Amino acid sequence: MIQFYSPDIEETLRLPESDSQHCCRVLRMQPGDTVTVVDGKGNSFLCRLLDNHTKHTAVAIERKEHVPLIWSNNITVMVAPTKHMDRMEWLVEKLVEIGVNRIVPVKCRFSERKDINRERLEKIAVSAMKQSLKATLPVITEMTPLKQAVETYDADQLFVGYCDKDTPRQLLSHTYKADTDVNLLIGPEGDFSTDEIHFLLDKGYIPVTMGDNRLRTETAALVAVTTCHILNQLPHCNPALFTMHSTPPFL
Repeated sequence: MIQFYSPDIEETLRLPESDSQHCCRVLRMQPGDTVTVVDGKGNSFLCRLLDNHTKHTAVAIERKEHVPLIWSNNITVMVAPTKHMDRMEWLVEKLVEIGVNRIVPVKCRFSERKDINRERLEKIAVSAMKQSLKATLPVITEMTPLKQAVETYDADQLFVGYCDKDTPRQLLSHTYKADTDVNLLIGPEGDFSTDEIHFLLDKGYIPVTMGDNRLRTETAALVAVTTCHILNQLPHCNPALFTMHSTPPFL
């Protein structure tokens, strides 16, 4: 199924230019055809094309449906963008596909990158939302200093991925409590400074590890989110699937 995106579809009754091009020029859809449009706010619309204008296709809304997220808690990923932006773009795509509520690029002392192109990241997020058949677009903030981000975004559970083996750390899979709001903080390629870690510990962040493997920044963020989703899903799984193991082998 192909989804189109129009954040103001109920007001404009039109597809934006990029989606109009795809609908009418690439897919060659004609007046009278039906399409599915999402607004990024959790709503899906069954629409009928009124014309095939390649810049602003007009539609009539025939049905509106709310599409809830498949997870019940708020998942915020705060991550220091990587030096090579293509890796950050890949991360945003995968985070949206797997499912998050908010992505906060943070600026740390040892950050390799000091700014981002938020507009491009949002376009990638829109594409991933449509491809994964979601109707809610995660919030992507501007680059935010670490201390400001920590003080702005709170949650029931606060975790920071930290590489220093001299600091006591817990496995995220053994610490995370399912279905509660969570902040997952992943630092830069040069890791956090000592002062930053002291600040985070004072703010209640729990140092965690995703396992014994050494992970890149973007991989660590993706593994952290995946771990939370798996643990959220476990209460709904058939217990018979795990009778041979004291804990699920993939955690």
